[in-house]
Amino acid sequence: MLMARKIGIGIQNFGDLIRKECFYIDKTHFIKEWWESEDSVTLITRPRRFGKTLNMSMTEQFFSVDYAGQGEIFQGLSIWNEEKYRELQGTYPVVSLSFAAVKEKDYLSARNRICQLLTDLYTRYGFLRDCEWMGAADREFFDSVRMDMPDVVATFSIYKLSEFLYRYYGKKVIILLDEYDTPMQEAYVDGFWGELVGFTRSLFNSSFKTNPWLERAVMTGITRISKESIFSDLNNLKVVTTTSDEYAVSFGFTEEEVFAALDECGLSEEKGQVKRWYDGFIFGEQKDIYNPWSILNYLDTGKIATYWANTSSNSLVGKLLREGNREIKEKFETLLRGECIIAPIDEQIVYNQLDHDESAIWSLLLASGYLKVLSYERVELLERRVAPKYKLILTNYEVECMFNNMIRGWFVGAQTDYNDFIKALLLGDLDAMNEYMNRVALSTFSYFDTGKQPAREEPERFYHGFVLGLMVDLQDRYIITSNLESGFGRYDVILEPRDPGADDAIILEFKVRNKRREESLEETVEAALGQIAEKQYSAGLTGRGIPKERIRCYGFAFEGKEVLIG
Repeated sequence: MLMARKIGIGIQNFGDLIRKECFYIDKTHFIKEWWESEDSVTLITRPRRFGKTLNMSMTEQFFSVDYAGQGEIFQGLSIWNEEKYRELQGTYPVVSLSFAAVKEKDYLSARNRICQLLTDLYTRYGFLRDCEWMGAADREFFDSVRMDMPDVVATFSIYKLSEFLYRYYGKKVIILLDEYDTPMQEAYVDGFWGELVGFTRSLFNSSFKTNPWLERAVMTGITRISKESIFSDLNNLKVVTTTSDEYAVSFGFTEEEVFAALDECGLSEEKGQVKRWYDGFIFGEQKDIYNPWSILNYLDTGKIATYWANTSSNSLVGKLLREGNREIKEKFETLLRGECIIAPIDEQIVYNQLDHDESAIWSLLLASGYLKVLSYERVELLERRVAPKYKLILTNYEVECMFNNMIRGWFVGAQTDYNDFIKALLLGDLDAMNEYMNRVALSTFSYFDTGKQPAREEPERFYHGFVLGLMVDLQDRYIITSNLESGFGRYDVILEPRDPGADDAIILEFKVRNKRREESLEETVEAALGQIAEKQYSAGLTGRGIPKERIRCYGFAFEGKEVLIG
């Protein structure tokens, strides 16, 4: 029996991985598929940690003249089986850069970081400056590429570098840009999206659209940012998303590849557990794709854990869900119960619409790998006036665990009071419930507010977020539902005990005080309790055999950050 290969965690340089004889699943067929596509500029979107950077490194080291004569690293891999591809190795000038580290918190810092990357590129090719064919104007431009360069130089720098390389090597260049959308996501989260868009649009237009020295280009990222935002006039762009069939098995591991790896590492008996946690990704028509990061870490440690979900901050996803309106939070409750939702999807992410366009939010969650598509309505392009509807569900158990931890994190600033409220609720201690709930609301109320909505909507965003917290922390003891039909109306929250003999059922009705109708929060509480009785919200519970005396009803009255429970 052959010894299992070493697992190299975090090695993103293709040559290093091969030379160190670390575990590697052959993805060099990507090179052939991409080259034979004849596409001028290819944008490939995949979730994070799905091998994008490694594949870009592989592509660079296959084509770049900087790696001429180093074809031995491809020996034994699929791309080396054809003579014509062996002859291609090391024959093109390649411009390779990554925006993965551009995670600054303001526009000036983000722009400076990109300028630093561009300056480093010119430093790498510093030998071009002294070529005899370089004129005075060329040298002046070359020298002007530095940290403090103006936009007109920065956004034209890749275009000019392509020209210089073409004149030196006599061949058009291949451009590889990894994680192109990282600055865009950070800009949206930190509020400088509008400033960064103009700079990025100019850079991409000159590099990929009006560049006569471009042979081909590949960009990778998580999202497909709308053409209108940063790809205007880029009509030579081939877009490959998670719903496309192209390159379906080039990123991520297939089930066959994963099971073979488990056999190699003596973990054959764990296939069922590994499948539950890490399977579930679907690219085009290809099902049963596993995320490589979790698989590699599991092969290395032999322990099941949330590896992929914890590799980076999920600040954008957390912000969208936390600040989302009632409909978004209600659909997310459905997902956390392991059920599917129907939602509109538009794969062109428009970041400045994320605050108010539901389809943009679900599209981002799908592109990021947190949701998978079970089915979708087929709509002819000419007939599409709205985004098509998709049936979506959480990708796998690892993703579910990630969201549970994210929701718990919403209340971390009031963790003790939050936990004490949960205990008081279970015990039916009304005084303690009031004391702790007011502390929780005071600490976290504004956390759920977008800052762009009328104040009257704030309580709704808070208490629907609070319900998600209840779902996460009490899901083992209760089946929790909200805003569903029951009796003659709609209730806010019902906690139905999984063991009726051990726990009471609980109905919670939330109301914001109407100053015109109610003189005090006490009256608002009475109105909430009256609605529970009038609409017979307990009908579903009694119909399932829970006696009325085992059903507790509470009215929550809100006014600003003040809460009264009765």
